[in-house]
Amino acid sequence: MKKRKNKSVLLNFIIIFIFALVLISCGSTKESLAISNDEKVAFEQVEGDTITISSDKTEYEIIIIEPGFYTWLNSIAKPEGYYSQNFLENRNYLMVLEWNQRVLQPMRYSPNLYELQIDYIKNIDYGYEVNYKLYNYFIYFQRKYNQRLGPFIPRI
Repeated sequence: MKKRKNKSVLLNFIIIFIFALVLISCGSTKESLAISNDEKVAFEQVEGDTITISSDKTEYEIIIIEPGFYTWLNSIAKPEGYYSQNFLENRNYLMVLEWNQRVLQPMRYSPNLYELQIDYIKNIDYGYEVNYKLYNYFIYFQRKYNQRLGPFIPRI
């Protein structure tokens, strides 16, 4: 009888410990996703911003038409040079894979959010500027629309 009681106490302790870890991790996620007032202003813009992402060195171009993104990029995002090109390329590749999967599943993911596939090939050097702006668009998009395009928390 005493062994069962000890096992029961141990099991209860483990359950409480796991529950506490889950609560702590949920709380830290909410903090890291907190939206500042400046960011809210950018998200609430209704005038269309058009950003052309291109590089003088390459022939690749992305056009983003998203109200508030230009403001967000220039006032909220980390400055150019903050991330290495390798970091940006790796993150962009993962997020493009997820984005394209969502485009192909319009019954599961909103076709209003995921309209067109992105042609991004891992072994092509698109240059720093293209990778920087694409990465920041993904961060902006995830934060504005409360989406997750990979295992990383979209933080600034």
